[in-house]
Amino acid sequence: MIEPHAQPCLGVVIPCRNEARSLPLLLAQLHAAPDLVATVVVVDGGSSDGSAELAALAGAPVLRCPANRGLQLARGVALLDLPWLLLLHADVRLPTGWSGAIGAAIDRSDPSSGPAWWFNLAIGERDPALRLVEAAVALRSHWRQLPYGDQGLLLGRALLERAGGIRPLPLMEDLDLVQRLQGISRLRCLGHPLLVSGRRWRQRGVWQATLENARLRRSWRRGMPASLLASRYGGGS
Repeated sequence: MIEPHAQPCLGVVIPCRNEARSLPLLLAQLHAAPDLVATVVVVDGGSSDGSAELAALAGAPVLRCPANRGLQLARGVALLDLPWLLLLHADVRLPTGWSGAIGAAIDRSDPSSGPAWWFNLAIGERDPALRLVEAAVALRSHWRQLPYGDQGLLLGRALLERAGGIRPLPLMEDLDLVQRLQGISRLRCLGHPLLVSGRRWRQRGVWQATLENARLRRSWRRGMPASLLASRYGGGS
């Protein structure tokens, strides 16, 4: 059993755009761990569905900025002065036992040297093809040390600063950050599945969405600007 921390040490940053259906439950989960979570910041990128208003009603500080996920994350981090950070997308649901897993990870990590931590990916649809996607993500994350933003990222603020912070990229901000972290720290799995909305896979088809994602990453590695990639993806936030 993990002993409660003397003071809450974790700040959570959630970039958001039109996630009114998912955000309230995520905020409720985070607010249920006051011994761990000191502040949850929602950075809204121009929602038209009341997401920002719902976050404010839930007691979360809300920042507003253009729809640019890297910029949203960077501005949320800048608002916090805490030793540990958890970066989450707004359409996820935390697993049972998440606070204990994060508390244990913090207790055995150094905020300046790491490791950084990520969740396993679980996609909220029953399509058997998505189980293959989950398995491929797990293999990539474990063997290539390459988790993506929809798996969440727990890391020390000092480690983030050593890596150069979060760059204001509208897309690929997660890949950009993880690749810089790889050079200075290990990345490890928290051992729990983070449930992610299956909306994109459902709308575009499992294999079409997977192929689109692979093409975007390949274009990024070949030097295509993140702004152009985001326009192809559909906004990036």
